[in-house]
Amino acid sequence: MSKRSIMSNQLKEEIAKELGVYETVKHDGGWGNVTSKNCGSMVTKAIEMAERSVSKS
Repeated sequence: MSKRSIMSNQLKEEIAKELGVYETVKHDGGWGNVTSKNCGSMVTKAIEMAERSVSKS
């Protein structure tokens, strides 16, 4: 069973940079060492972005 990402890597990187998490990703070479709290913050930010996008339509 393959894992499919809901968010594009570009979006994840953009949000991670905005939240100050991207250095961890870049330094460690992946998303494995990002804390669950930071992952939750990234999801929350993605939802906020989507809601703003929908409300503009």
